[in-house]
Amino acid sequence: MKAFNLIAVPHKDVLEGKFTMDVYAADLWDVHNGTAPLEYRDSKKFFKRTHLTSGLKEVMNTVEKRIKGKDGDPVIQLQTPFGGGKTHTLIALYHRAREWGAKSVVMVGTVFSANQTLWGELERQLEGEVKNFKDMTPPGSEAIKRLLEKHQPALILIDETLAYITKAAGVRVGETTLADQTMVFFQELNEAVKSLQRISLVVSLAQSHIEHYGEATERYYQQMNKIFGRVERIYSPIKDEEIPTILRKRLFSRINEGEAEEVVNSFIKYAEEEGVLPEGIEVSEFRKRFLKSYPFLPDVIDVLYHRWGTFPEFQRTRGVLRILSLLIHSLKEKNTPYVSLADFDLGNEDIRREFIRYIGDEFNGIIDADITGVESGSKKVDRELGAAYQWLNIGTRSSTTIFLYSFSGGEVRGATLRDIKRSATTLDIPSGVVDEAVKKLKDRLLYLQSRDEKYYFSNQPNLNKIVLTKMENVSEREIEEMEELVLKRELSTKTPLSLIVWPRSYSEIPDDARLKLIILRKDDRDEALHAIKYKGEGSKREFPNTLIFLAPMEIQRGAFYDSIRKHLAYVRIEEDSTLTLTEEQKEDVKKNLKLTEEILRERLRDFYRQIYLPSKDGVSVMILAKVAYGDRSKLDETVYEKLKAEGSVVERISHLVLLNKYLEGKDYVSTKAIWDSSVSTPGETRFATPE
Repeated sequence: MKAFNLIAVPHKDVLEGKFTMDVYAADLWDVHNGTAPLEYRDSKKFFKRTHLTSGLKEVMNTVEKRIKGKDGDPVIQLQTPFGGGKTHTLIALYHRAREWGAKSVVMVGTVFSANQTLWGELERQLEGEVKNFKDMTPPGSEAIKRLLEKHQPALILIDETLAYITKAAGVRVGETTLADQTMVFFQELNEAVKSLQRISLVVSLAQSHIEHYGEATERYYQQMNKIFGRVERIYSPIKDEEIPTILRKRLFSRINEGEAEEVVNSFIKYAEEEGVLPEGIEVSEFRKRFLKSYPFLPDVIDVLYHRWGTFPEFQRTRGVLRILSLLIHSLKEKNTPYVSLADFDLGNEDIRREFIRYIGDEFNGIIDADITGVESGSKKVDRELGAAYQWLNIGTRSSTTIFLYSFSGGEVRGATLRDIKRSATTLDIPSGVVDEAVKKLKDRLLYLQSRDEKYYFSNQPNLNKIVLTKMENVSEREIEEMEELVLKRELSTKTPLSLIVWPRSYSEIPDDARLKLIILRKDDRDEALHAIKYKGEGSKREFPNTLIFLAPMEIQRGAFYDSIRKHLAYVRIEEDSTLTLTEEQKEDVKKNLKLTEEILRERLRDFYRQIYLPSKDGVSVMILAKVAYGDRSKLDETVYEKLKAEGSVVERISHLVLLNKYLEGKDYVSTKAIWDSSVSTPGETRFATPE
């Protein structure tokens, strides 16, 4: 299938990455003054990229009727969430007003200074100067009516009212404030507008901004609702189902709907077979939604708009446009037929910044540690999935999907396994690969949480992170003590071998006729050879052939010590009463205590596998095989069986051996001589016991 950007062709500035954030920062005042980007300033370009939603059409029709004297509503209030399309609607009305032959008055609260009155600005824009409305108290409705009547038809657009009211509240006007006087002005303006046939007033209020201005501003907000409530109609410019169409129009110059449908049908077929479509949604409904949102999987818009969009500072439509612009540009070289949440590259600084601003800088480190870093858990999972899937980065795609599902301005967070599979998989692989990836991510990632069958990231370390921290604090002395303890547990007294663990000097190794298994702490063949020859300072050993050494394989030391650290970490976690663990985590600790104890045994047996034996030329070497699954034999028993199997130790001499080795050319041989030779001559066959 074709890459999505050959089917849905992005606007040139989006594809080339030449857009700036200002392109999506619509500003009514800049449009009014002719300083806005061309996309907003030029009416034709603006409407070419603007999808006329049903709400926007309704507002424009109402205002047009009013401007043309056909009894449209005199006052319209746009009350939307932050980024819900209000400013875009005001700009659309501004451009249309020119076509209707109406004057426009634009008042934007963020632009005006604290002591600048709205009534003075009204007169300035209509008359060219302020003559009659100079006072800090507003004119009456009749004076406002006379002014407006002279300039019919006219459209008055007021934006960012709360910002202005907050500033005006700090300006004293007699016993009141300028904010109080502005409330009076709004009431008088209302009366004047409704008495005229060809004047339209449109006021915008963004509900999500109220809490940022304090209790006083909230009271003014409620007061404005009462003032306008008698004559206004409240409009919402954008409905949820219209969002995909708006985004597509602003981001793409053209879309081949036939080719888009082919991709959508392929996905639906795959998703049905794999069982990854959202629960509770009919296949036909999801298909319809995907056709409407293509090239974006519906999940992309849902998560950005309805989860991230609930953060108070997230400008919904504008914010989503900005993020999707960055995403499209980042994927321009990728041959992906559609865009899912997994396609967000959180290693891309621009993309990451768009999300971090709402959740906190600490997530930079978390993203690096768990998702994007070269040695992050996700990258390790990518590699662990094997050559067939490694190039698809399924681990990273899965964790990226989870991350984007993890946050909202409310309580909703987390992704189900079905959600993750729908975004992280590709049409080329079975979705079960994602199952495997998520299982591995649970064991690898440090900030991934799960609850109620949903996965999400938080800034709180999970059990993996706690274990890692505890492991880092295990001392070398503790490792040595645990190694010795585990080693001694793995030894028995059921063989003829006399056991000597970690001798500190040669004198600790007895010089007698018993067979001895000397376990060395480090792999040192020279030390073993010296011990074979000498029992002390310069004193030669009488029974060198009785010494059998078991030494570690240094290449396995790191893995063995890691298993010690991990086991001790779980021991400490279980003992740490200051930790607040969930019941699920407590169960995991108990389970892992048993598991790490078993791993310790396995790693010990992998570690201690080299046998050194005295030989005529110095030292000969044997290597123990890895312990078979289920083998519960002790370490010294395994060594003894290996020695017997190789003929290095025998429990009895066969008739043929006596004839061929000891009686060749002789009539008899002393058994004492045979025994003495076996214990004193390096390389001779050893007897388990004198008997």
